Amino acid sequence: MWVKAQEIFRPVASYFFLILIGGLLLISCRNEEFSPKPKGYNRIDLPSPKYQLLKGNYPYSFEYSIYSKILRDSSRTAMPYWINVYYPKYQANVQLTYRTINNNKKVLNSLLEDARKLTIKHQIKAEAIEEGLIQTPNGMKISVAELSGQVPTQFQFYVTDSTKHFFRGALYFRTATANDSLAPVINYIKKDIVHMLNTLKWRHISGK
Repeated sequence: MWVKAQEIFRPVASYFFLILIGGLLLISCRNEEFSPKPKGYNRIDLPSPKYQLLKGNYPYSFEYSIYSKILRDSSRTAMPYWINVYYPKYQANVQLTYRTINNNKKVLNSLLEDARKLTIKHQIKAEAIEEGLIQTPNGMKISVAELSGQVPTQFQFYVTDSTKHFFRGALYFRTATANDSLAPVINYIKKDIVHMLNTLKWRHISGK
């Protein structure tokens, strides 16, 4: 009878042993699920800022980054003197538009309203919109808006002398990368934009 009892006990012990091992493996797998590795981002190398003067027959001039290039605005609605300051390495674009007012208050008010609407339309996605003024060495007062969150544009501005010139710009990225990972590049280009605005001057167009 003892021999038979051992024969019965062995498979039962083996069964409980397998259950114990399986339980330990299951607990181990569950623990791995609750300790995910932090998400990493690619390192972004940012060069020391260097600038050059805008060349060409424009009603404005400014200094812009040597790491960017000037592209003509090729959109259907583009008007004369609309350009892009494009950063190939970061797929970033500062869109610049220009309109002549010719002492027309109706045109000026329309442009101011359009600028306001272009900022407000991002309120749905923006976590915050901070607006302010930049006083340039040339005496210009430039209205700026900084937008945070997953928005297509992170920085907008406009400036006018209220009689002849209206100049507007906005920063966009041609990439779907999240704005939190682009933060170093956004801040870097914002500084370039501020330098551009601080060196902005109105010019007489030759031949006109």
